[in-house]
Amino acid sequence: QVQLVESGGGLVQPGGSLRVSCVASGFTFKTWNMRWYRQAPGKEREWVATITGFGDAYYADSVKGRFTITRDNIKNTLYLQMNGLNTEDTAIYFCNVLLGTDDYWGQGTQVTVSS
Repeated sequence: QVQLVESGGGLVQPGGSLRVSCVASGFTFKTWNMRWYRQAPGKEREWVATITGFGDAYYADSVKGRFTITRDNIKNTLYLQMNGLNTEDTAIYFCNVLLGTDDYWGQGTQVTVSS
């Protein structure tokens, strides 16, 4: 079955960097677009970034120029490199894949930006 397992979250100071990862299994990873979303306390889940199977990347305006989404199709792993973090980036970060009409989510990894 499809599984998405995020890791790499933690506590970081404002201005710092962090990389979160998502290991995928149960489907042909290299074929599908992969996405990162986040959900801050008291807010709705919001889209952060997408990477296509070809490696084309797209970003929400709020993270453009600070975050980088990449993928390793050998390791079946999705990454999100986050630089220049600020308190508004505090959220649970989820990876996502839409396989046809079936939407899959990981359990999320907590990123907290605080001094």
